[in-house]
Amino acid sequence: MKDTISIALCQMKTIPDKEENLRRAEEMIIEAAIHGADIVVLPEMFNTPYDIRAFGGYAEGEMGPTCQMLARAAKENQILVVGGSIPERDEDAIYNTSFVFDDRGQKLAQYRKKYLFDVDIPGELTFKESRVLSHGEKPVTFMAYGRRFGLAICFDIRFPEYIQKLSEQGAEAIILPASFNTTTGPAHWELLGRARAVDNQVYMIMVATSPYPGSSYYSYGHSMVVNPWGEVEVTAEDEETMLLHTLDFSKVAEIRKKLPLLAIRKSRDEENRHS
Repeated sequence: MKDTISIALCQMKTIPDKEENLRRAEEMIIEAAIHGADIVVLPEMFNTPYDIRAFGGYAEGEMGPTCQMLARAAKENQILVVGGSIPERDEDAIYNTSFVFDDRGQKLAQYRKKYLFDVDIPGELTFKESRVLSHGEKPVTFMAYGRRFGLAICFDIRFPEYIQKLSEQGAEAIILPASFNTTTGPAHWELLGRARAVDNQVYMIMVATSPYPGSSYYSYGHSMVVNPWGEVEVTAEDEETMLLHTLDFSKVAEIRKKLPLLAIRKSRDEENRHS
């Protein structure tokens, strides 16, 4: 079990060219490995423009070119890869899905976004993922270096019960590929990350896309790591960049010992079940 884990947050642009997106993602994975990262994380919908009109044309199954690249890059660079998310086609349905590959190139986890981004802010933003995407159902965690990580995608962060479920399943860190926008991002991105970190005494690893000029959807960027005390340990602006950061899991243990929220919650839940 490792007390410290080095993680690379890849805040990349996504453009209307899948091959170029995959090439850039692989470059960032290689760069992360060269800098000694144990885990590299890509953003939400990293192989496609974030546009519901594009998802169908860019969608592919887990044997498609995107997952092939992720598995190969993970194995060749001996690094665990969290493949942000992609539009995953499964028979007649399309999901917003995160694939995780270990350092041997084996699939370690697969999570389909549970809460789809359906908003209507008059005069500012209307976006309905549910017009083309299907909901995932199951919370997903995975083990790496003796630590349990939870997976969530973007809009999931607004549903505290989902992040709580991941922490109850043992997650000490939540990885959140995302593509917040410039309407809700300045108001809520950091606020939600800090709140979920404090609620569950976990690291929140929030990896966003960088805005692409001319896109129909303007990304906020500002990838960040929030520690279980609710402090932002590292953050980006909105340009394409990579953040390298070390997670110290002794902080999780220390904070949970001082404020045993999970233990109290579990005790109360058991009392309610027997009352």
